[in-house]
Amino acid sequence: MYSFNCIIRNLQKFSLFGDISILQQQGNLSNTYLSKVDPDGKKIKQIQQLFEEILSNSRQLKWLSCGFMLEIVTPTSLSSLSNSIANTMEHLSLLDNNIPGNSTLITAVELERFVNLRSLALDFCDFTAEMARVLTDNNHVPLQRLSLLVHNVSVMHKSLDNMPNDEHWKALSRKSTSLRVYIMAFDIKSEDMLKILKPSIPLERIHFDSYITCVSGAIVDLISRQYDKFLTHFILMNDVIDTSGFPDLSDNRNEDPLVLLAWRCTKLSLLAIHGYTVWAHNLIAIARLRGSDLKVLEVTEESIDFDQGELADQDVDPVHNLIEQVSLGLGQPWHAVMDIESLSVFTEPNRHFYREMQSFSEDI
Repeated sequence: MYSFNCIIRNLQKFSLFGDISILQQQGNLSNTYLSKVDPDGKKIKQIQQLFEEILSNSRQLKWLSCGFMLEIVTPTSLSSLSNSIANTMEHLSLLDNNIPGNSTLITAVELERFVNLRSLALDFCDFTAEMARVLTDNNHVPLQRLSLLVHNVSVMHKSLDNMPNDEHWKALSRKSTSLRVYIMAFDIKSEDMLKILKPSIPLERIHFDSYITCVSGAIVDLISRQYDKFLTHFILMNDVIDTSGFPDLSDNRNEDPLVLLAWRCTKLSLLAIHGYTVWAHNLIAIARLRGSDLKVLEVTEESIDFDQGELADQDVDPVHNLIEQVSLGLGQPWHAVMDIESLSVFTEPNRHFYREMQSFSEDI
């Protein structure tokens, strides 16, 4: 017991991730399932108490990260931290899109104690205008990294009405000129994304992942116009079962939104696409526009299409020509991703967000 307490007192980084994908795949992620494995709730309470014990006995904790721990972290958990520890904490992430109703894992009042935060990660619906105001207070150090997960489950059960408006984002950016934001949106409707994507967000990374709701060309165009000075990572994942007809973002448009993204966003270094039609000539244009600055260009083979003119030319192998032209544009060997599981971003969305959030937050 002495050695355990000693470890807790000296603990500087505490990171927990609950891999709920297994339960989701088996259809077990529900209160009914939890009531079967823990009918009286004793196990959950014991783990909650252990978690709060660790927090209350910590003396050097700088990094606290809890993702999708299925009721382990509660809205009262952070009250276990002493004021001295909360005042010196540098990173805080609390993520759980299964919290019912309007409950949140942290409130704006609680956030007032965390005056030394450099990085923060929350469910987007939990990041309110009042929280943004707290982070701009003079007694808070400038926030440098903010990671926000926008999940359709949260949007369905919570409200976007309390989110920061553009003036709040301007104030945050004035407080910290080095603030950068990472957003992952999972199955979010275009009308909701239009509400979320305020012009003054210093958006560096955005990741769209979906099973049902596809991203529109208008949203991609908006992103390329609003965040051209900041955007470095752009990921489009559409995990549809029927691959016979991927959505075409360039449909009925004079210019392809992805080409415009590559043209406008001069800091773009990673572009990954699966489940959306990417025309071969547009892919070549993207490679030429960004050149060697585009360090990662990942497009699944099944997402690439060729127009009739390219297919009709008997003297040129369109696939070979595509590989050659994109490689020349990037200044390095390139080929399409043959297997979706080979994509660097291919993983269960919550796990990917948690992993990327950690590296994003550490890169200060």
